[in-house]
Amino acid sequence: MKKIFVILIVAASFGGVAHAQKFNLGKAASAASKGASALTFTNEDAVRLSKEAVEWMDANNEIAGPDNPYTKRLERLFGKHQTQDGLALNYKVYLVSDINAFACADGSVRVFSSLMDIMTDDELLSIIGHEIGHVKNEDTKDAMKNAYMAAAAMDAASASSDKVQALSESQLGEMANAMLGASHSRKQESQADEYAYHFMKQHDYNVVAAYRAFRKLSLLSSGGDKVSGFEKMLSSHPDSDKRAEEVKKKAQEEGLWEDPGTVALPTTPLTD
Repeated sequence: MKKIFVILIVAASFGGVAHAQKFNLGKAASAASKGASALTFTNEDAVRLSKEAVEWMDANNEIAGPDNPYTKRLERLFGKHQTQDGLALNYKVYLVSDINAFACADGSVRVFSSLMDIMTDDELLSIIGHEIGHVKNEDTKDAMKNAYMAAAAMDAASASSDKVQALSESQLGEMANAMLGASHSRKQESQADEYAYHFMKQHDYNVVAAYRAFRKLSLLSSGGDKVSGFEKMLSSHPDSDKRAEEVKKKAQEEGLWEDPGTVALPTTPLTD
Protein backbone atom coordinates (compact mmCIF):
# COMPACT_ATOMS: atom_id res chain seq x y z
CA MET A 1 0.00 0.00 0.00
CA LYS A 2 1.41 3.36 -0.97
CA LYS A 3 0.99 6.52 0.99
CA ILE A 4 0.41 10.17 0.11
CA PHE A 5 2.80 12.31 2.10
CA VAL A 6 0.61 15.27 3.00
CA ILE A 7 0.04 17.31 6.13
CA LEU A 8 -3.42 18.74 6.83
CA ILE A 9 -6.26 18.71 9.44
CA VAL A 10 -7.13 15.63 9.30
CA ALA A 11 -7.37 13.00 5.92
CA ALA A 12 -4.77 1.82 5.70
CA SER A 13 -7.12 1.22 3.08
CA PHE A 14 -8.64 -2.22 3.74
CA GLY A 15 -9.67 -4.88 1.28
CA GLY A 16 -7.22 -4.01 -1.46
CA VAL A 17 -4.09 -2.16 -2.48
CA ALA A 18 -4.33 1.61 -2.73
CA HIS A 19 -2.12 3.13 -5.42
CA ALA A 20 -1.32 6.75 -4.69
CA GLN A 21 0.94 9.46 -5.99
CA LYS A 22 3.82 10.09 -3.60
CA PHE A 23 4.15 13.79 -2.95
CA ASN A 24 7.39 15.56 -2.10
CA LEU A 25 6.74 18.69 -0.07
CA GLY A 26 10.33 19.93 0.14
CA LYS A 27 10.71 22.01 -3.01
CA ALA A 28 7.16 23.33 -2.92
CA ALA A 29 7.40 24.39 0.69
CA SER A 30 10.65 26.26 0.16
CA ALA A 31 9.19 28.39 -2.63
CA ALA A 32 5.66 28.89 -1.33
CA SER A 33 6.30 32.11 0.57
CA LYS A 34 8.22 33.98 -2.13
CA GLY A 35 6.36 37.05 -3.29
CA ALA A 36 2.95 35.63 -2.46
CA SER A 37 1.49 39.06 -1.78
CA ALA A 38 2.64 40.60 -5.06
CA LEU A 39 0.58 38.63 -7.57
CA THR A 40 -2.96 39.78 -8.31
CA PHE A 41 -5.01 36.71 -7.51
CA THR A 42 -8.80 36.62 -7.75
CA ASN A 43 -11.44 34.23 -6.48
CA GLU A 44 -11.89 33.13 -10.08
CA ASP A 45 -8.18 32.29 -10.27
CA ALA A 46 -8.48 30.24 -7.07
CA VAL A 47 -11.48 28.32 -8.42
CA ARG A 48 -9.84 27.59 -11.79
CA LEU A 49 -6.51 26.50 -10.35
CA SER A 50 -8.18 24.46 -7.61
CA LYS A 51 -10.15 22.60 -10.27
CA GLU A 52 -6.96 21.89 -12.22
CA ALA A 53 -5.10 20.75 -9.11
CA VAL A 54 -7.92 18.43 -8.06
CA GLU A 55 -8.20 16.98 -11.57
CA TRP A 56 -4.47 16.20 -11.38
CA MET A 57 -4.87 14.55 -7.97
CA ASP A 58 -7.88 12.56 -9.18
CA ALA A 59 -5.81 11.28 -12.08
CA ASN A 60 -2.90 10.31 -9.84
CA ASN A 61 -4.71 8.59 -6.98
CA GLU A 62 -7.02 5.60 -6.78
CA ILE A 63 -10.63 6.80 -6.44
CA ALA A 64 -13.31 4.61 -4.90
CA GLY A 65 -15.82 3.57 -7.55
CA PRO A 66 -19.59 4.00 -7.28
CA ASP A 67 -20.10 0.50 -5.82
CA ASN A 68 -17.25 0.77 -3.33
CA PRO A 69 -18.36 0.74 0.35
CA TYR A 70 -16.48 3.98 0.96
CA THR A 71 -18.32 5.76 -1.84
CA LYS A 72 -21.66 4.39 -0.72
CA ARG A 73 -21.03 5.55 2.83
CA LEU A 74 -19.95 9.05 1.78
CA GLU A 75 -22.97 9.33 -0.52
CA ARG A 76 -25.26 8.29 2.32
CA LEU A 77 -23.72 10.84 4.66
CA PHE A 78 -23.03 13.73 2.35
CA GLY A 79 -25.21 13.17 -0.70
CA LYS A 80 -27.80 15.67 0.51
CA HIS A 81 -25.17 18.41 0.63
CA GLN A 82 -24.91 19.21 -3.06
CA THR A 83 -24.59 22.83 -2.02
CA GLN A 84 -23.54 24.45 1.23
CA ASP A 85 -23.68 28.15 1.96
CA GLY A 86 -23.82 28.96 -1.77
CA LEU A 87 -20.95 26.62 -2.66
CA ALA A 88 -21.60 23.85 -5.20
CA LEU A 89 -19.91 20.70 -3.93
CA ASN A 90 -18.55 17.54 -5.52
CA TYR A 91 -16.97 14.76 -3.48
CA LYS A 92 -14.94 11.58 -3.88
CA VAL A 93 -12.97 9.12 -1.75
CA TYR A 94 -9.25 8.49 -2.24
CA LEU A 95 -8.21 4.92 -1.43
CA VAL A 96 -4.96 5.83 0.29
CA SER A 97 -3.29 5.14 3.62
CA ASP A 98 -3.01 8.71 4.90
CA ILE A 99 -5.63 10.02 7.31
CA ASN A 100 -6.86 13.22 5.71
CA ALA A 101 -9.57 15.26 4.00
CA PHE A 102 -9.62 18.55 2.14
CA ALA A 103 -11.92 20.97 0.33
CA CYS A 104 -11.00 23.41 -2.44
CA ALA A 105 -12.22 26.73 -3.78
CA ASP A 106 -13.98 25.01 -6.71
CA GLY A 107 -16.15 23.02 -4.28
CA SER A 108 -14.22 19.76 -4.54
CA VAL A 109 -14.26 17.71 -1.34
CA ARG A 110 -11.94 14.73 -1.11
CA VAL A 111 -12.05 12.32 1.83
CA PHE A 112 -9.34 9.72 2.40
CA SER A 113 -10.47 6.15 3.08
CA SER A 114 -8.31 5.82 6.20
CA LEU A 115 -10.07 8.79 7.76
CA MET A 116 -13.37 7.04 7.15
CA ASP A 117 -11.99 3.94 8.85
CA ILE A 118 -11.55 5.70 12.20
CA MET A 119 -14.33 8.31 12.26
CA THR A 120 -18.03 7.77 12.90
CA ASP A 121 -20.58 9.32 10.57
CA ASP A 122 -21.05 12.50 12.60
CA GLU A 123 -17.32 12.82 13.20
CA LEU A 124 -16.70 12.69 9.45
CA LEU A 125 -19.34 15.35 8.87
CA SER A 126 -17.72 17.66 11.41
CA ILE A 127 -14.36 17.30 9.67
CA ILE A 128 -15.86 17.97 6.24
CA GLY A 129 -17.67 20.98 7.72
CA HIS A 130 -14.34 22.29 8.98
CA GLU A 131 -12.77 21.98 5.53
CA ILE A 132 -15.73 23.72 3.90
CA GLY A 133 -15.24 26.48 6.47
CA HIS A 134 -11.74 27.06 5.14
CA VAL A 135 -13.22 27.50 1.65
CA LYS A 136 -15.97 29.88 2.75
CA ASN A 137 -13.49 31.93 4.77
CA GLU A 138 -11.22 32.10 1.68
CA ASP A 139 -8.34 30.43 3.50
CA THR A 140 -8.05 28.01 0.59
CA LYS A 141 -7.71 30.96 -1.78
CA ASP A 142 -4.59 32.07 0.06
CA ALA A 143 -3.28 28.50 0.10
CA MET A 144 -3.86 28.12 -3.65
CA LYS A 145 -2.12 31.41 -4.36
CA ASN A 146 0.96 30.26 -2.47
CA ALA A 147 0.80 26.86 -4.17
CA TYR A 148 0.66 28.50 -7.60
CA MET A 149 3.62 30.70 -6.74
CA ALA A 150 5.59 27.65 -5.67
CA ALA A 151 4.74 25.67 -8.81
CA ALA A 152 5.54 28.58 -11.10
CA ALA A 153 8.79 29.23 -9.19
CA MET A 154 7.95 32.94 -8.93
CA ASP A 155 9.65 35.35 -6.63
CA ALA A 156 8.40 38.80 -5.64
CA ALA A 157 9.98 40.58 -8.60
CA SER A 158 8.54 38.33 -11.29
CA ALA A 159 5.16 38.03 -9.63
CA SER A 160 4.56 41.75 -9.46
CA SER A 161 4.06 42.04 -13.22
CA ASP A 162 2.68 38.59 -14.05
CA LYS A 163 -0.88 37.33 -14.18
CA VAL A 164 -1.89 33.79 -13.45
CA GLN A 165 -0.84 31.63 -16.38
CA ALA A 166 -1.53 28.03 -17.35
CA LEU A 167 0.79 25.47 -15.77
CA SER A 168 2.50 22.46 -17.28
CA GLU A 169 1.70 18.92 -16.17
CA SER A 170 4.71 18.81 -13.84
CA GLN A 171 3.84 22.23 -12.42
CA LEU A 172 0.27 21.06 -11.77
CA GLY A 173 1.71 18.25 -9.68
CA GLU A 174 3.86 20.68 -7.72
CA MET A 175 0.88 22.99 -7.22
CA ALA A 176 -1.26 20.14 -5.91
CA ASN A 177 1.61 19.11 -3.67
CA ALA A 178 1.99 22.60 -2.23
CA MET A 179 -1.77 23.07 -1.83
CA LEU A 180 -2.05 19.86 0.20
CA GLY A 181 0.92 20.88 2.31
CA ALA A 182 -0.54 24.29 3.15
CA SER A 183 -1.02 25.22 6.78
CA HIS A 184 -3.41 27.79 8.19
CA SER A 185 -3.01 30.32 10.96
CA ARG A 186 -4.37 29.68 14.43
CA LYS A 187 -7.07 32.30 13.74
CA GLN A 188 -8.08 30.61 10.48
CA GLU A 189 -8.27 27.23 12.21
CA SER A 190 -10.41 28.71 14.97
CA GLN A 191 -12.77 30.27 12.45
CA ALA A 192 -13.05 26.99 10.52
CA ASP A 193 -13.80 25.20 13.80
CA GLU A 194 -16.57 27.71 14.44
CA TYR A 195 -17.95 27.16 10.95
CA ALA A 196 -17.94 23.38 11.46
CA TYR A 197 -19.79 23.71 14.77
CA HIS A 198 -22.54 25.80 13.15
CA PHE A 199 -22.60 23.44 10.14
CA MET A 200 -23.41 20.62 12.55
CA LYS A 201 -26.09 22.65 14.32
CA GLN A 202 -27.61 23.89 11.06
CA HIS A 203 -28.19 20.34 9.83
CA ASP A 204 -29.21 18.87 13.20
CA TYR A 205 -26.08 16.75 13.57
CA ASN A 206 -24.58 16.00 16.95
CA VAL A 207 -22.10 18.79 17.74
CA VAL A 208 -20.35 16.57 20.30
CA ALA A 209 -19.00 14.65 17.29
CA ALA A 210 -16.58 17.52 16.67
CA TYR A 211 -15.24 17.02 20.20
CA ARG A 212 -14.79 13.29 19.57
CA ALA A 213 -13.06 13.90 16.23
CA PHE A 214 -10.52 16.24 17.81
CA ARG A 215 -9.87 13.75 20.59
CA LYS A 216 -9.19 11.02 18.02
CA LEU A 217 -6.81 13.30 16.13
CA SER A 218 -5.01 13.98 19.38
CA LEU A 219 -4.60 10.26 20.00
CA LEU A 220 -3.17 9.81 16.52
CA SER A 221 -0.77 12.74 16.63
CA SER A 222 0.50 11.91 20.12
CA GLY A 223 0.93 8.23 19.44
CA GLY A 224 -0.70 7.60 22.79
CA ASP A 225 -3.12 5.04 21.37
CA LYS A 226 -1.50 2.70 18.87
CA VAL A 227 -3.92 0.67 16.81
CA SER A 228 -2.76 -2.05 14.46
CA GLY A 229 -3.65 -1.31 10.84
CA PHE A 230 -3.78 2.48 11.18
CA GLU A 231 -1.05 4.91 10.22
CA LYS A 232 0.01 7.52 12.73
CA MET A 233 -1.20 10.89 11.44
CA LEU A 234 1.19 13.77 10.90
CA SER A 235 -0.87 16.90 11.35
CA SER A 236 -0.23 20.61 10.90
CA HIS A 237 -3.15 21.28 13.25
CA PRO A 238 -1.78 21.50 16.78
CA ASP A 239 -3.63 21.54 20.10
CA SER A 240 -6.37 19.07 19.18
CA ASP A 241 -7.18 18.55 22.86
CA LYS A 242 -7.55 22.30 23.40
CA ARG A 243 -9.83 22.56 20.38
CA ALA A 244 -11.90 19.66 21.67
CA GLU A 245 -12.34 21.53 24.94
CA GLU A 246 -13.51 24.61 23.04
CA VAL A 247 -16.23 22.51 21.41
CA LYS A 248 -17.21 21.09 24.79
CA LYS A 249 -17.42 24.56 26.36
CA LYS A 250 -19.60 25.89 23.55
CA ALA A 251 -21.88 22.85 23.60
CA GLN A 252 -22.27 23.12 27.38
CA GLU A 253 -23.16 26.81 27.11
CA GLU A 254 -25.84 25.98 24.53
CA GLY A 255 -27.21 22.97 26.40
CA LEU A 256 -26.06 20.57 23.67
CA TRP A 257 -23.38 18.69 25.56
CA GLU A 258 -23.73 14.95 26.09
CA ASP A 259 -20.82 13.18 27.73
CA PRO A 260 -19.38 10.82 25.09
CA GLY A 261 -17.41 8.83 27.66
CA THR A 262 -13.92 7.65 26.79
CA VAL A 263 -12.93 8.42 23.21
CA ALA A 264 -10.71 5.78 21.60
CA LEU A 265 -9.61 4.79 18.13
CA PRO A 266 -11.49 1.79 16.72
CA THR A 267 -9.69 -1.51 16.43
CA THR A 268 -11.50 -2.42 13.22
CA PRO A 269 -12.36 -0.12 10.29
CA LEU A 270 -15.69 1.70 10.51
CA THR A 271 -16.09 1.32 6.75
CA ASP A 272 -16.04 -2.21 5.36
